[in-house]
Amino acid sequence: MKTPRREFVTTSSLALFGFAIAGDVCAQSEPIIDIHQHVDYSGRPDPVLLRHQQTMGITKTILLPAGRPVITASTHQGKSNGLDAQAAGNEACYQFASTHSKKFTFAANEVPDIPEAIGEIGRYLKRGAVLIAEQKFGVECDSPEMQRIYALAEEHRVPVLMHWQFKMYNHGFERFYKILEKYPKVNFLGHAQTWWGNIDKNHADQSVMYPKGPVTRGGLTDRYLTDYPNMFGDLSAGSGNNALTRDEDFTRDFLERHQTTLVYGSDCSDHEGSGPKCIGAQTIAAIRRLSSSKTIERKLLYENARKLMRL
Repeated sequence: MKTPRREFVTTSSLALFGFAIAGDVCAQSEPIIDIHQHVDYSGRPDPVLLRHQQTMGITKTILLPAGRPVITASTHQGKSNGLDAQAAGNEACYQFASTHSKKFTFAANEVPDIPEAIGEIGRYLKRGAVLIAEQKFGVECDSPEMQRIYALAEEHRVPVLMHWQFKMYNHGFERFYKILEKYPKVNFLGHAQTWWGNIDKNHADQSVMYPKGPVTRGGLTDRYLTDYPNMFGDLSAGSGNNALTRDEDFTRDFLERHQTTLVYGSDCSDHEGSGPKCIGAQTIAAIRRLSSSKTIERKLLYENARKLMRL
C-alpha cells in the first residue's frame, strides 16, 4: 500500500527532526572542560555564573583567582588588581569550587613580587589547586620572582597559565624560550593578545592586539608550540577566538598540528552563555567547525585539559 505523499513528507520530516535533536543532545552530553573562568567576573553574580556554564554545556570548570589587591608596579599601582576584571581571589574560588565540587575546581594565584606570594600559592596548592593561574602582572617573565613560581609549580607538578600582553603583562615574550628550556618539567599555558597575535610570522607590530587577515605559518607562538613539549595554548577569550577565526584555512592546519597541546577555555564575563555576546560559546562552535576530525575536537574540548590538569 502506498503512503500518501503528505503523510510521507511529514513522517520523513519528523524522522529527520528527531535525528537532528538526537545529534544535538549527543553533542551537548559530551564532556567539556573549561580551564579559564572567574568568580565575580565584572561583577557577575554566582548564580549567573552557574547558569552560564550550564548553558554552554560545560561539565568541569576551573576557576582562576586574582592575587590580593596591592599597590605595586606589577599591578600598575593597583589598576590590574582583580586581574583588571573584578575577579575574586583564592578563598572565594576555593569556597565556590568546594560548594560545587562536581562541576568546578580551582587554581591558585598571587601577585608574584610580594613576599607572601610563594606561601599563598603553596597554601592553595596543598588544598587541591590544579594549576597556578592566571599570572597577569607587569613583571619580566624571567625575573627571580617569576622563577620562584615556576620552581613551585615544578615541585607540585602543576601547570602555570600566563597572560601575555605587550607592554602590560609578562614582559619578554621573545625570551620565554629560555624559561621553557630551564624548566622542562613545568607545563606552561600561553594566553591573551600577544600570545595569539604571534601565531603569525608577519606579526611585526606588537601593539596590535587583535590582528586580522591571513596568517603566515611560523610565528613565535607557533614555534613555541612546535619546539617545546611543555608549551600549551589556552584558546580562551576574544584573543583566542580571533586567532581561530581570522584565517580559517590556517586554523584547520594549526589545530591539526597542535592537537595535543591546545585546550579550551572561555574567559567570558557575559551572563547568557550563548549567542553573540558569549565568546566562550563562539569558541566552542569554532572548534567544532574547524577541527578536521571528531578526535581532534574531543582533544581540544576535553581530553587535553583532563590530562594536563590531571582531572
